[in-house]
Amino acid sequence: MWLAIADMTVSSLFQAPRHCLGLVSPNDDSRNLRRCFLLSSSVDLRWLNNKRIRSSIRPLYFSSTASVGYEDESMQKQAAIEAVSDILRENGISEEESIEIAVKSPKYVEMLMDSVGELDELFDSSKSCFGYKEKVFEMGKQKGDKGLVPLLEGMVGLPLPSAMHIARYVSAHTLPSNLLHKVKYMKEILYSDVDGKVPIARTARRMMMHLSISIDDDLQHTLSFLEKIQARRGGLDLLGSGDGSFRYLIESFPRLLLLSVESNMKPVVRFLEYIGVPKGCIRNVLLLYPPILFLDIEKDIKPRREVFAKVYGEDTEFGKMLLKYPWILSTSIHKNYAEIYAFLYAEKVTEVSIRHAIKSWPLLIGCSVAKLKLMINHLHEIGITEKMLNKVISTSPQLLMQKPQDFFQVVSYLKSLGLEEESVGRVLGRCPEAFMANVDKTLKKKVEFLCELGVSKKHLPRVIKKYPELFVCDVNNSLRPRMTYLLKIGLSKREVAFMVGRFSPLLGYSIEEVLRPKYEFLVQTMQKPVDEVVEYPRYFSYSLEKKIKPRFWVIKGMNYECSLKDMLSKNDVEFATDYMTNQPGTRKSLVDL
Repeated sequence: MWLAIADMTVSSLFQAPRHCLGLVSPNDDSRNLRRCFLLSSSVDLRWLNNKRIRSSIRPLYFSSTASVGYEDESMQKQAAIEAVSDILRENGISEEESIEIAVKSPKYVEMLMDSVGELDELFDSSKSCFGYKEKVFEMGKQKGDKGLVPLLEGMVGLPLPSAMHIARYVSAHTLPSNLLHKVKYMKEILYSDVDGKVPIARTARRMMMHLSISIDDDLQHTLSFLEKIQARRGGLDLLGSGDGSFRYLIESFPRLLLLSVESNMKPVVRFLEYIGVPKGCIRNVLLLYPPILFLDIEKDIKPRREVFAKVYGEDTEFGKMLLKYPWILSTSIHKNYAEIYAFLYAEKVTEVSIRHAIKSWPLLIGCSVAKLKLMINHLHEIGITEKMLNKVISTSPQLLMQKPQDFFQVVSYLKSLGLEEESVGRVLGRCPEAFMANVDKTLKKKVEFLCELGVSKKHLPRVIKKYPELFVCDVNNSLRPRMTYLLKIGLSKREVAFMVGRFSPLLGYSIEEVLRPKYEFLVQTMQKPVDEVVEYPRYFSYSLEKKIKPRFWVIKGMNYECSLKDMLSKNDVEFATDYMTNQPGTRKSLVDL
């Protein structure tokens, strides 16, 4: 039985002996009463009796029917959805959006239905003429969240407990209509017009993996947010797949819902576009460092940007750095940047090299000085000089962030191939990228290819020292096609292996830009047999236009015959002395060539 009670507290409502004698027996489960108490508000629950007393609530948007007409559960659920929609409309949400939100918040609807059902059962009021939808509507109003909870569940995707918690946090500062506007705007900038060319998940993994310093609160919250996503099914890839990460973003940064779209969010987005962050990549910066939206552009962002002015130069270059490493705006990263700069300068690394390293690999400034110092000491141990260190840091700064055990695994493998420690250092100076490669998945495959080609193991050290870059060449897309081309033009496998053993840079020459045009000039114009390149594979290293053709035409004009080595290995003075002594006036022109 529903009893209209105005200005009555819930505690007095449950004093059954006076008003509900016979309805609540001494054997009733007290836990059920406590549950009803918790699900209810502490003020003004309107229970209607069989006298059909009408509530003084405002007219509802949908017609209602007595509870007896809702025997079918699906009809009750539909009525409950309509009631939630009415609550949202009462708080400024449009009819279309209110229905969408109500449909998308099943847990909130279910909670209200359970609360009404329990009270119906407790007071035996299921046959009351008071409509089921009106009961759900009143129950929702008494919750006091003004429609924020279903909005957070339906539009943000929050689970009900999180939605209720955050609703309490924002209820005093924002209305549902304003909150919906913020949610829609954030979803628009984060999940529409996405540029998939910049893999956000890979960037996030790198940032997390290479962070080794003490961090400030903003960065700690960001790291917690990313770790929360990483622990979910799909991991960090959720950042780049639809709006699956939005729920976790709001759970980690509920303060975002208190920001103004016009005063906070849009100015930051416009600033990012101004400094060169592509529109489709703005989401990357915002998702990887959400606290940027809390920063004041003039007081916070611009001063922090100026710290890196000597590194990036133009504003658009800073935008590229920010896209690579959004944490660059963190105060802890700023502090560490100064420490790293001072440390590398003390290690005799030039400012130019330092700036180039940070610009190309800004993750470097998230690494502790202690870790960098350890790695530089290891480099010195294998013979890296100050000059070589400048080149390594300038071209491959990520090597400094390599795990020592991975680094020494590469060193040990190269030594096992017959390279001495001094040679290993020179290889590193030539191709530091090789020391960041996986031994089993990368280095061994390149060596296996050489052995398959016919290069003997005793020649491997020479091949590697002459062309260490082979370790960063793809076997199937580069090395194999180039060697296959040499076989197709008439060379045997043994001859190709011999050529590689004598001049391993041959492995790096493009077919279309180097091998084919020089081969065709050799056999078609010079009319030499292809096997001449076996004895002198270095032929392919010379410029066709600047050296091969000019010298050939000189020799041809003098009716001389000479080998490729004699024609090309001499410097200009030696060549002129040997072949142009009887051609006054031509020596200078050849030297100029």
